[in-house]
Amino acid sequence: MYGHLLATGRTRIAHVTGPEHHQAARDRARHVIEQLQCASRELSTGRAHFGEWREAWGRRAAEAVLRTAPDTDAFFCGNDQIARGVADALRERGVSVPSDLAVVGYDNWDTMALACRPPLTSIDMNLAEIGRIAALRLLRAIDSEREPGVHTVPWRLVVRESS
Repeated sequence: MYGHLLATGRTRIAHVTGPEHHQAARDRARHVIEQLQCASRELSTGRAHFGEWREAWGRRAAEAVLRTAPDTDAFFCGNDQIARGVADALRERGVSVPSDLAVVGYDNWDTMALACRPPLTSIDMNLAEIGRIAALRLLRAIDSEREPGVHTVPWRLVVRESS
């Protein structure tokens, strides 16, 4: 994802995500920061912005980020709802997405991603496959075939018009 934004010339990336007490929000923020550091970059405002998993938070956060770091050229958001709120706030300001600012979401929730204007680039976590594997492992565990540890499923970036 970060490679995609950097490859499109974005260098001042803001991260807006969900509540800090949610592990997913903290993990996503940590990954963004680590990946940007690997590319000798940092977040445009110097920190991740934690809030609610809602469009309204995305709108408020976009305004706050652009007041603090008006040279921000991309938003990576912790979910598609936040990203849609960011895109709405940018459109209301007359900012062109993606010409002026790119926006990327997380979850690839079609209801949000495709209804966004412009349609939202988003990380697809392959949730259906995660659910399928979890159900199979649960059934095996019930039959005393435990498979402890962390198991991962590949994700993919779905590129649409917002980036």
